[in-house]
Amino acid sequence: MSAPGAGRALPVRAALSGLIAAGLAAAVWRLSGEPGGARLALSLVFGALFGFVLQRSRFCFYCQWREFLIGGDPRGMLGILAALAAGVAGYAVVLGAWMPDPSGTRLPPDAHIGPVGPVLILAGLAFGAGMAVSGSCISAHLYRLGEGSPTAPFALLGTGLGFVLGFLSWNPLYLASVSEAPVLWLPRHLGYGLSLALSLALLAALAWPLLRRLPAPQPRASHDPLHAVFVARWPVWLGGLAVGALGTLAYLRVGPLGVTAEIGGRSRQAAGALGLLPDRLEGLDTFRGCATALRDAILTPNGLFIGGLVLAALAAALLAGQFRPALPTRGQVVRGLAGGVLLGWGAMTGLGCSVGTLLSGIMAGAVSGWVFGLAMFAGAAGTLWAGRRAGVLA
Repeated sequence: MSAPGAGRALPVRAALSGLIAAGLAAAVWRLSGEPGGARLALSLVFGALFGFVLQRSRFCFYCQWREFLIGGDPRGMLGILAALAAGVAGYAVVLGAWMPDPSGTRLPPDAHIGPVGPVLILAGLAFGAGMAVSGSCISAHLYRLGEGSPTAPFALLGTGLGFVLGFLSWNPLYLASVSEAPVLWLPRHLGYGLSLALSLALLAALAWPLLRRLPAPQPRASHDPLHAVFVARWPVWLGGLAVGALGTLAYLRVGPLGVTAEIGGRSRQAAGALGLLPDRLEGLDTFRGCATALRDAILTPNGLFIGGLVLAALAAALLAGQFRPALPTRGQVVRGLAGGVLLGWGAMTGLGCSVGTLLSGIMAGAVSGWVFGLAMFAGAAGTLWAGRRAGVLA
């Protein structure tokens, strides 16, 4: 039974959602007419599409992993594997056209292919722990910011602080390990065909035991297509396929998907202005991934991507009746900040997060994506187990 006033509230929510969509469209039109603004406009478009897909499908690396570990529901993890499979296939087509011969010393332009070593494993473990403590990965905190989450602002603030701590610890880590860690790109060693086959085989091997645990299909709640698109939760596999397709198109036209370049760059800028950083961050700007270069421009591609993500998630949440702002509790503040610090430190030292290093990295054929992903899921599982045993995590 609907709540009193729900029918009257729907036109208001729809109008606000329409205003946000119109504002995004106007911003895209304005940017596209500026000299050199096509890339900025496309970044805003892809960010908005990404935010809409995340919100409608509840696509969240930690949430899907937690649902599987605690409830035994494999559907979310299958959605993540679907995203990776679609992106791996799409990237193979794009990279094959751009670099017909992958056996040389060059790497694909802008692809998230990073060094593989102990620091990457440590970064993945820390990032996974941060997901468990704060309740989400960074991309999910961004779309939940659009839903009015009381935890998300503190988790994102903590992420910025974690980046600063990552910068402070970078030079010792780089000199001790990262500088000598190999950068492994599968197509260089196997060619595109074998690399694609190996990646899909690994994803299929991970999917097979999950498929055997699928619950019985549920009847559709509504046959109204508008309700199915804008109100009902999308099947996670559909969201996964959409994420994989968006990842391919974004790489083709703008750059790999990633949500930490702007956060890291602005954190680096602020920490540098306060004199908190060393004079030189050894080798950092030579690596691929979610670059954390100092930002001079007000508008940047990744900044617009994040802005589009949050605003589109807000519009989608309003229309679906899922915008529910609330005052944070002390526990939400503490968990958000603490988990965010771990997220930021892991993303900085791992040169990206679950979207940049894991998703875009695996799509590009980077071994670093697989290593970070395994460590991330292990860190999340271990922290969740310990937190539940201690009674501090649900």
